[in-house]
This record gives sequence, structure tokens and C-alpha cells, in this order.
Amino acid sequence: MELNSTQVLPVDQAKAWAALNDVELLRSAIPGCETITATGENEYEVHVTAAVGPVKARFKGKLRLADIVPPVSYTLHFEGQGGAAGHGKGQAAIRLEAQGAAGTLLHYTAKASVGGRLAQVGSRLVDMAAQKMAGEFFAAFSARLVERYGVPVPAAAAARPGVLARLLAWLRGLFGAGTGEGPAR
Repeated sequence: MELNSTQVLPVDQAKAWAALNDVELLRSAIPGCETITATGENEYEVHVTAAVGPVKARFKGKLRLADIVPPVSYTLHFEGQGGAAGHGKGQAAIRLEAQGAAGTLLHYTAKASVGGRLAQVGSRLVDMAAQKMAGEFFAAFSARLVERYGVPVPAAAAARPGVLARLLAWLRGLFGAGTGEGPAR
């Protein structure tokens, strides 16, 4: 599976970079994210509760940032296990492009694979769940940017989830998101 998209962020590139590297801000914006814990330099463990169609579970994942070029880009490598629900792994290239003093265009390309019950759900259902979760992430992320920096959210950003939103939603679908149910066993 491969996803490509863009998302308009309502802050300058430096602020966008800082927000994308702020573990607590990300945790609060990722639906179903319980924890993001640093385990080493540019390495993290995450716990997310999610549902993709009939597959619902608590996922434990590992994230690693590589090829870091502040404040422009990095590659995010990820893998996660959801017990009987399945597993996934892949990577996402994320790049920021300044759009004047008050905006940044975020580009991303993600490639991933899933196994177990997640693979049995079907790629179309996984893609739809990912798009929904991405929209939820970017709405929350933009709200956090507004709270932190006191900036308005552009109508285009609020109305159309971008690629990063779809990627993060898809990742959330892989690694779990807000179902309120306990972990799959």
C-alpha cells in the first residue's frame, strides 16, 4: 500500500517542525493514542487503541526517525503488533515546504504492509478507515496549533484532510485508535 498527499498547516515552517517533533502535542492529536515514550535517540514506543472494520485492538508500536534534515524533512519508520488483530510495518517520508510567513505545506509518501486479521479486512476498508482517522488527526493537530500559536485554521486545511492526515489515520488504523475496547488477545 502506498499513500501520497499534502496538508496545509496554519503556521510557519519552524513552528510546524517543532509541532511535528513534539511528542506530547502528537499524542494529544492522534486519536486513540495512549502513550508515546522515547526509548532512544529519535526512537519511540507507542500504544494506540484502534478499530479497522471488525478488527479492534490495542496496538504496541515502534517508531524511528531517520534522514532528519531540520526543519525540512525526515523519514518515519514504523512497525506495530496488535496481538490477534495483526501487525503492520512501513515507512513515511515527510517534507515541509514554507508557504509564506504563516503557512507550511506538508508533503508525505507512505508505504506499508499489514498482516494477520488486518490483511483479511481488505485494503479498501483499511484505506477508508485510514482516511477517516487522518481527518480526525489533522483536525485535532490544527486545533493544537491554534491553541499553541493563536493562529486561525485556514478553511482549506479544515475542510480537506491531506496525505499526512490520511497516513496518520492509516497508521492509527494499523496500530489502534479510540474504540474504548480492551486489547485483542
